[in-house]
Amino acid sequence: MHTGAAGGGEPLCAAVDIAERGRAWVWDVLEHGRPVRAFALRFDGGLRAYLNRCAHVSAEMDWQPGEFLDADKRWIVCSIHGATYEPADGRCVGGPCGRARLTPVPVQEHEGQVYWYPTRDIRPVPFDTPASEGPP
Repeated sequence: MHTGAAGGGEPLCAAVDIAERGRAWVWDVLEHGRPVRAFALRFDGGLRAYLNRCAHVSAEMDWQPGEFLDADKRWIVCSIHGATYEPADGRCVGGPCGRARLTPVPVQEHEGQVYWYPTRDIRPVPFDTPASEGPP
């Protein structure tokens, strides 16, 4: 596992790679050992990250890779059934998601770099360990 300079965070991307209300940064994580994608976006100057899974139906939400916001760049919208979420806290504000929330992933910006922080349930995807080289 790679550990960043920001207190055990996993390096994600350069801070400039996530524009205000622009395309989100998408990456792979493990939730309870199962692969799932996560996304980070900048909204009202703050970084937010969530698992890329609608609370209504367990499906990825982006309508194009990294595109989660509606046409007005105000809400996170699931492309499948139109469930609508508040970017600041992931709570459902409309559509079939009821009172549910998106699953947050802790993120932080430090010295021009974005880091994400594994939790008990959300972990990095392990990299393959190279085979050891031995005698032929």
